[in-house]
Amino acid sequence: MRYIIIGAGAIGATIGGRLSEAGQDVVLVARGAHAQALAADGLRLTTAAGERVHRLPVVTGPTELGELRPDDVLLLTVKTQDAIAALDAWGDAEVAGGGTAAQRLPVLCLQNGVESERLALRRFARVYGVCVWLPATFLEPGVVSALCAPLTGILHLGRATGGTDTRVRAIAADLEKVGFGAPVVEDVMRWKYAKLLGNLGNAIQATTGLEPAPAKGALLLRAIREAKAAYGAAGIDYPTEAEQAAARDGKVDQPAGARGGSSWQSLARGTGSVEADYLNGEISLLGRLHGVATPVNDTLRQAANIFAREGLPPGAMSIEDLTALADEAAARA
Repeated sequence: MRYIIIGAGAIGATIGGRLSEAGQDVVLVARGAHAQALAADGLRLTTAAGERVHRLPVVTGPTELGELRPDDVLLLTVKTQDAIAALDAWGDAEVAGGGTAAQRLPVLCLQNGVESERLALRRFARVYGVCVWLPATFLEPGVVSALCAPLTGILHLGRATGGTDTRVRAIAADLEKVGFGAPVVEDVMRWKYAKLLGNLGNAIQATTGLEPAPAKGALLLRAIREAKAAYGAAGIDYPTEAEQAAARDGKVDQPAGARGGSSWQSLARGTGSVEADYLNGEISLLGRLHGVATPVNDTLRQAANIFAREGLPPGAMSIEDLTALADEAAARA
């Protein structure tokens, strides 16, 4: 199989680099200064085992590869807000022997939240979900670090519509050879809904900074309570905390001083967008569909998007101000 990493940022570059260490055929898809750095100097990837430079093929789009191969696997690792453009561009790419990528090739969705699988299923016939536990940092073009140990990350995989097959088991086997846990599960979206609960705090970290504080934990708990109420109203199941701990604890330990999460990094790089519409916004959507008030998640989504649009640096708001906005929204709800 050849792995095409569509969005070689923190997650995509880590997976692509590690796969290449085992001799897998990997292509990185990137843009701008990051693509230029990858092409000129290679991917400088640091894991718990140390730093390695991976010199891999780099493209900005499918036309640079020509016809895709029937054994290609597409790993969609762009943020959800960029998924439609990527899915459309790569879905229309022709595959040797006839047909398009959307008709013939598997696409794996490695985004936070649960929307990317729905977007992909509108376009691709073979869609897989991946629940990503892989803390990684991408702040400088061409440079990525993922320092967890003893595993670099844990990636639960399964068909987006439920179930498993031989293809996803083969992909999981490749991932397990290069330092990832890769459980193949019957209901991968169940795991992704659980991961979403933790990601509700991304907006808090992005807007108020990395320093821990009791008030930040308290606001996150309020956001999670709203989410669990919305899940209950919608009939959405997810793994218990004990089940998640059994799958993760002692396997992906982070070193002290790890940098911020994906939304914090997006603001730090000045990308102009964050995933908040598909994290806190997913809870807002569920709440409106099922009659559950979600004022805290509404506030967090709005605040994170304002930071991204206006180019504000991460951490420019106090937790007191953010909590006050959530309190005002709750009073209106």
